[in-house]
Amino acid sequence: MEVYFDNSATTRCSKGAANIMVQALTEKFGNPSSLHGKGMEAEQYIRDAKAKICKTMKINESELIFTSGGTESNNLAILGAALANRRRGKHLITTKMEHPAVSAPMKFLEEQGFLVTYLDVDQNGIISLEQLREAVTPETILVSIMYVNNEIGAVEPIAEAGKVIKDKNSDTLFHVDAIQAYGKYVIHPKKMGIDLMSVSGHKIHGPKGSGFLVVREKTKLKPIIFGGGQQKNMRSGTENVPGIAGLGQAAQEAYEDFQTKQEHLYQLKEALLQGLEGLEWAHVNGYTGRDSAPHIVSLSVDGVRSEVLLHALEERHIYVSAGSACASNKPALSASLSAIRVKKEYLDSTVRISFCVENTLEEVEYCVKNLKELVPMLQKFTRH
Repeated sequence: MEVYFDNSATTRCSKGAANIMVQALTEKFGNPSSLHGKGMEAEQYIRDAKAKICKTMKINESELIFTSGGTESNNLAILGAALANRRRGKHLITTKMEHPAVSAPMKFLEEQGFLVTYLDVDQNGIISLEQLREAVTPETILVSIMYVNNEIGAVEPIAEAGKVIKDKNSDTLFHVDAIQAYGKYVIHPKKMGIDLMSVSGHKIHGPKGSGFLVVREKTKLKPIIFGGGQQKNMRSGTENVPGIAGLGQAAQEAYEDFQTKQEHLYQLKEALLQGLEGLEWAHVNGYTGRDSAPHIVSLSVDGVRSEVLLHALEERHIYVSAGSACASNKPALSASLSAIRVKKEYLDSTVRISFCVENTLEEVEYCVKNLKELVPMLQKFTRH
């Protein structure tokens, strides 16, 4: 049996998304900026994808910018908002457990003279709304908060945060990294006070190299890529038509029979947690109930380094990750685990198990069975 439990790193492209991409690559392959029929065929893919995606969030099609993925969406939102609004102030707010695609642009802006406030999180990874309220000032131009943490599955109170921000300073923009949340939750940006929202295609069974940024009407944003002026000058470059077509299809599929899919993910997670219950060496980080994301489990293991456990599981055809895939190949310790004050010995002994709707309860049982066999054996080889 092969078990792929690294869906927060990337998902298998759905057949529907793959099929429409092949069609866009091999049949209707024109440049959407061309005025002839082939160009119009390509442009129709973009229009169709926009309609599909915007329907899932109840937003206007003019509020969507296609990008190369989550990292570009986050960079465009943060850098673009800071550059466009710096005359009003130079204060930004984020949290101590953001993805590097948010924390790195924030660090860059600090080097350019902006002031960044980093909000604390509790042991479950949740911000304090009171601390957020105190942090917002007349000089605050942007707040950026992740909807679902990519490592421990913490779900932030986004709607409440949006209200706090707007009540304190109605001009402050609210950016949400929804890369691990879109497709797992029903998100209505307008109702939640969200001005900017980032999404990545390959987290929802769409293609890699695709994503979008929601930009609420009248939100001031400067482009960070210049060229031919595509997408109303906000994101130049010939559109990735196959990627956009696949992304639109994946977004539509993600919200078809949505409640059933979400319930299935919760059942997988609950089965895993039940299987780990009572094991002295197993420590789950963050909330474990339905107030956490349905598809992510962060598991710390006594006396076994994450990389060792990862490869031991891989030998049995079970694929998990050592924390975030974006950071697991680097020696730096996890910002998320540090932020929730995980014990020092667990910082390099934590794996992330993440599900998708294609996974089964049989796969969860197989994973638990192998964890119970492997961990005690691996612990014997640990140096004391």
